Amino acid sequence: MASDPHQLHDRHLASAKQSAEAIARLQDNVSYRLAFADNDFLTQDELRHVRLQLEYLKPQMVLEHHNINATIVVFGSARFLAPEQAETEVIKAKQHLAQNNSAENQLALRAAEKQFRNSKYYSASQKFAELATQFSCANTDCAMTIISGGGPGVMEAANRGAMNAGGKSIGLNIVLPKEQQPNPYITPEFCFQFHYFAIRKMHFLQRARALVAFPGGFGTLDELFETLTLIQTKKAERVPVILYDKAFWQRLINFDMLVEEGLINPEDINLIQYAETPEDAWQQITEFYKLNK
Repeated sequence: MASDPHQLHDRHLASAKQSAEAIARLQDNVSYRLAFADNDFLTQDELRHVRLQLEYLKPQMVLEHHNINATIVVFGSARFLAPEQAETEVIKAKQHLAQNNSAENQLALRAAEKQFRNSKYYSASQKFAELATQFSCANTDCAMTIISGGGPGVMEAANRGAMNAGGKSIGLNIVLPKEQQPNPYITPEFCFQFHYFAIRKMHFLQRARALVAFPGGFGTLDELFETLTLIQTKKAERVPVILYDKAFWQRLINFDMLVEEGLINPEDINLIQYAETPEDAWQQITEFYKLNK
């Protein structure tokens, strides 16, 4: 006896529905995700080498595409404020102290006044970046692009100076326990974010034609000493390494003691230069490269 056409149709629909549901379950499974689109897969410890490669390649390819092959690295504290912001903080602190002459408010005023004094480093970083960028815009055959850590303080000032001079600049942000945001003066297409400090430092130094270190904390010291070590051991070419404000750096680090104790060679001291003004720092770079333009 022939099957009822209606029953055959119903069985076909039921089978098709079961098949579709089975396919959907397979597609929803984690194993079906494309490997490069599966964050849970990519963030496993076993894939760290892949993440390191990707983190290196992304900025590398962007900068190569834009023919960025020479940079000036600007290091320094993220905690320094712009003079106008520091002045506002002093005014606020004085107002609070006038309302309540407490020990806490007295301490806050002293901290604000110190911030205002240290805002000179923000101004100097901004001016230096302006000078370097003005030269680069006028001499594209030997241009050197400003590159910073992309955060606030000295880094912001450097990117800001480059923007004020009508040029582009690079910012290499880093993921930190506390929220880290790029400063608004970085050229958008050159604003990068890193997870690994090592890869970030590679991009700082790979194209560096000079490094200017303003006063800073652990991060600045880390970047400075890695640079000096690479140059000292000839893992990197000799470039100007300029420390801004000799009195600050000599108070912080006794390089002469390292020579006296035989821990570095006397000539290693010559890897370091000092500058007291933005103009002085820029002049030292132009003299090193004989840029008499």
